[in-house]
Amino acid sequence: MSHRVTFIPGDGIGPEVAWAARRCLEATGVAFRWDERIAGEAAIKRFQTPLPEETLQSIRETRVALKGPITTPIGKGFRSVNVALRKQL
Repeated sequence: MSHRVTFIPGDGIGPEVAWAARRCLEATGVAFRWDERIAGEAAIKRFQTPLPEETLQSIRETRVALKGPITTPIGKGFRSVNVALRKQL
């Protein structure tokens, strides 16, 4: 049996931290199926929003996410991805 996990690398140092955490989890021998999604700066560039609906939907489906640090857009009318995740989930 494998566990589905939404994986969000993040921004800045986020990917380095998230990938290190992912390697630690994989070293446990537990089987994971990773559903890689984006949020933050990468999502703004691609979807014009820091938290795309497809990312939220993946988290709703997997019920768990591993997320690296994410930059909060300044002056864009959006508090932070972390606040949005807490409110919507």
